[in-house]
Amino acid sequence: MSSTLSPRSALDADAVKAAYRRWARVYDTVFGGISGYGRKRAVAAVNALPGERVLEVGVGTGLALPAYTTQKRITGIDLSEDMLERARQRVLQERLTNVDDLLEMDAEATTFEDNSFDIAVAMFVASVVPHPDRLLAELKRVVRPGGHILFVNHFLATGGVRLTVERGMARASRSLGWHPDFAIESLLPPEDLCRASLTPVPPAGLFTLVTLPQCESKDEEAALVA
Repeated sequence: MSSTLSPRSALDADAVKAAYRRWARVYDTVFGGISGYGRKRAVAAVNALPGERVLEVGVGTGLALPAYTTQKRITGIDLSEDMLERARQRVLQERLTNVDDLLEMDAEATTFEDNSFDIAVAMFVASVVPHPDRLLAELKRVVRPGGHILFVNHFLATGGVRLTVERGMARASRSLGWHPDFAIESLLPPEDLCRASLTPVPPAGLFTLVTLPQCESKDEEAALVA
């Protein structure tokens, strides 16, 4: 992959934890509004899909949890214990009986068994993890054949003023806790990108909802890569 498609400054787990420790108390206020459209679109898509076992990756303070239908059984994971504590408080306050667990866990190396979930959804996570390819591989492992993987994320613009701004912001990646210059090709290889559904999300298409169906079998997946 060419360097133009790769984030300029690497983020490790410690950098992410430190950033979200700073953001935890104000996350809902600062990010809740601008990310609200993407979150609502992603949860609506999850609710419309078959299957009840849902993994929410990067559950954060649990902003999305009240929007799931009661038919969906939710397990949430996050690298930040500070964020998870706020999510647990939300579950108790809003009596969300369909939330099965909220766990501190690395999304690139979870402890779940293969095929544990029908759906995995990662909201605003792909540009945070150190190795997006490992994130995708792990979600493919824990989601059953025929299930679905969804992402909502900001992806690097292909041109114009926004591209210049995002390139400039890249130097602050460690402080921000995410990559402003994150290209979708850093997440999805060509064989997945060509079959994924991409939906622009307000405001102004700043975010994109990605829906990636899991292959029905290992043979089908191998054929795509070949």
